[in-house]
Amino acid sequence: MTSFPRHPQRLGVNIDHVATVRNARGGADPDPVRAALLAQAAGADGITAHLREDRRHIRDRDLSRLRAELAIPLNMEMAATPEMVGIATSLRPHACCLVPERREEVTTEGGLDVAGTETALSAHVARLRDAGIRVSLFIDPDAEQIAAATRVGAAVVELHTGAYAGAVGEDAQVRELARIARGATLAASMGLEVHAGHGLSYDNVAPIAARPEIVELNIGHFLIGQAIFDGLPVVIRHMKGLMAHARNRAEQDGAASPMEDDG
Repeated sequence: MTSFPRHPQRLGVNIDHVATVRNARGGADPDPVRAALLAQAAGADGITAHLREDRRHIRDRDLSRLRAELAIPLNMEMAATPEMVGIATSLRPHACCLVPERREEVTTEGGLDVAGTETALSAHVARLRDAGIRVSLFIDPDAEQIAAATRVGAAVVELHTGAYAGAVGEDAQVRELARIARGATLAASMGLEVHAGHGLSYDNVAPIAARPEIVELNIGHFLIGQAIFDGLPVVIRHMKGLMAHARNRAEQDGAASPMEDDG
């Protein structure tokens, strides 16, 4: 059984949908940068912002301000296009996460097809790495995609948890969780840092947080929505508490017996 360092799992807070609310009225409020700074003060370990090609929520100016004002890492989500790579290499955030993007989608649907676009992705990853940016690929927990991520030179994979979060019924959820467990184990064994995200909430985060290979969760929509009722600092602290509890319990259980990944 592979041994992993027992460091606290990181929480990256995605502030896209603060900008969604702002843009609904076309004004300046609510300010996503203010939300990011509030999240930072509440214990967030990083901030994620997705600059979409249609600029439907985060805008270029938001990213510039985030880069200038944050003391914690900024993770820029982006499509794998020359325009976005050019913006990223100029901005130089701590990390970039390459995601699939279609203008007609409501949110990111599924993972990036790394295996089918290796040549183009290798060039984009190389440009970002040459600029000193850590590159992550948002992928499904699929062995072929994980192997391709190593070939194109990514340092990190973020496993798409949307199918798990949307699974109906216990059997379906268990199957999706097993896929994530196998993917996380494989990615870590290949030297990739493993992150996860999409659709995670208070109700379903624990089994993902319990995976020892997964060092960071990126969560946005749920946190921003729940913050309407409870306030962002309360929500972030509670989510981090759930993550820590799940992690500690898994470590205690693992010390008694090996975790089973087959499913």
